[in-house]
Amino acid sequence: MMAAYSERGVHGQIVQLLGERVLSGEIAEGETIDLAALSADLGLSLTAIREAIKVLAAKGLVGSRQRKGTFVRPRADWNLLDPDVVKWQVATGAGDLFFRDLAELRGALEPTAARLAALRRTDADVAELRAAVRAMADSHGSSPEEAAASDLRWHRALLAATHNELYTRTDIFLAAGLVERDRLVHAGAHKDPVPSHTSVTEAVAAGDPAAAETAMRSLLEQADEDLFGATGDGADDELERPA
Repeated sequence: MMAAYSERGVHGQIVQLLGERVLSGEIAEGETIDLAALSADLGLSLTAIREAIKVLAAKGLVGSRQRKGTFVRPRADWNLLDPDVVKWQVATGAGDLFFRDLAELRGALEPTAARLAALRRTDADVAELRAAVRAMADSHGSSPEEAAASDLRWHRALLAATHNELYTRTDIFLAAGLVERDRLVHAGAHKDPVPSHTSVTEAVAAGDPAAAETAMRSLLEQADEDLFGATGDGADDELERPA
């Protein structure tokens, strides 16, 4: 997964502006982008526009062809797991659908991951899970970014404890979405995440797969409630979790 594009200043602002225009549909799929006209419209140099376009191309949002020029690629080509693309979706009002999809994916993956972790965990796995919970507790009252980092650390530790390489790699699907979700949730009122994560951790430590799976489902239910409280947009409407 590509790292977030973090360069600040005018260049970073242009990348964000154009990215949000594509994600919002203001510049539609298949549409040719007139770089000279865009340069004039924004009052920016053509060089600055071209440099920003390169970043969007690396994220799969735009492409170029001889005689067609620069154009917006089909959504199927977009790197929807890129951290910036996730942010732009949320910024343009498409976060409700994204977070619904993320919740459904987590509901399918993480309860089973907790079960497998309880069956296969090592002492080192348990130590890392507990360390992540402590970091989560220590991040209370800190910035949303710090809280998000400690939460992501725990989820990666849980996936690693499955000792299934494919499960471990699913952090590619989860990481960017979890971070953006946590930033939203931890920026406002929410339930303390430590007890729910502790419940899963200790069930894994005890080698109790049924308890670990049940605790993980409870954690996900709390996550849905916290997100709904943060957004109030009904992102979890019609969400169905595996029985």
